[in-house]
Amino acid sequence: MSSNPLLAPLTLGALELNNRIVMAPMTRNRASAEGVPTDLMVQHYADRAQAGLIVAEGTWPSAAGQAYSRQPGITTPEQIAGWKKVTTAVHKQGGKIILQVMHSGRIGSHKIKPSGVETVAPSAIAARGKIYTDQHGMQPFDTPRELTTAEVKSVIEEYRQAALNALEAGFDGVEFHGTSGYLPMQFLCCETNQRSDEYGGTVEKRARFAAKCIEAMVSVLGSGRVGLRINPGNSFNDAHDEDSAGSHIELLRQIKSLNLAYLHIMRSPLPEIDAFKLAREHFSGPLILNDNFDPEIAGQALRGNMGQAVSFARHFIANPDLVNRITKSLPLAAFDRKTLYTPGIKGYNDYEKAI
Repeated sequence: MSSNPLLAPLTLGALELNNRIVMAPMTRNRASAEGVPTDLMVQHYADRAQAGLIVAEGTWPSAAGQAYSRQPGITTPEQIAGWKKVTTAVHKQGGKIILQVMHSGRIGSHKIKPSGVETVAPSAIAARGKIYTDQHGMQPFDTPRELTTAEVKSVIEEYRQAALNALEAGFDGVEFHGTSGYLPMQFLCCETNQRSDEYGGTVEKRARFAAKCIEAMVSVLGSGRVGLRINPGNSFNDAHDEDSAGSHIELLRQIKSLNLAYLHIMRSPLPEIDAFKLAREHFSGPLILNDNFDPEIAGQALRGNMGQAVSFARHFIANPDLVNRITKSLPLAAFDRKTLYTPGIKGYNDYEKAI
């Protein structure tokens, strides 16, 4: 039997976890074309309910925020009902599950979104690169329309409503997606934010959008059920900032008084940024560490007080019984990269549990 500290219970705000093994949010593109969670997703999450906490995949708070084909939303009654099936199944297995709320901003294509829905962003600057669409194959990212100041405030309201909808769907809380080049990071980064209003210009103003969205979510759920995910130095989806560490420090300063349940911090891709150290110095609450951890290294990180929990993505794909495998020191199965985003059961619900 394992003596790994990952197996110890943990309190994150209002969340009481059976262990410190977190299932990281992973876009898997198994929702319906209308963004409704499917029975495949119900089984997928229920199979992994041994995790101390499941962070469900990035989910759009409005149709404009959809990035990918078959990505779930949390706006319509049908989507809320679909997620309710997921949360009920997880809770029946004794698990905890929260929803990651993700607005993609300029990352996406009008050929994915419903007819007439625009792609919007802090500034009218298209991201370099392409995105896959079910109907038209690879397409360049849209050139977004710049949000007006009034519209920015409306998007903040969309986050508040998404938190309310998540509560209705039975989630134990929400996580604010603040990285990977999506809308909050587009506001934070100086290259993608060329605004001159209260949400652009200085780093204080660029960080304001994310801070106000988080504040709106806290206003309806309470601070103990809201977390934040960041990744200083991340340039995914053409996100670039002249001082990424400084921008993220400012964001953490602005949300300090909210006393969030946790900070989900990803290892920085830039060698000059120690994201875990940055998080410990500028966030006083619990940390969930992420990126390239195996169970042994994760246990060492917790013993060294680097954080309070560790999230796993790829290990949870091929190992629905990851907690059991860690508990019994069993070998881990490898996942099939080719089936990460394809529709259907293959590479999603066909991985076997250890005997």
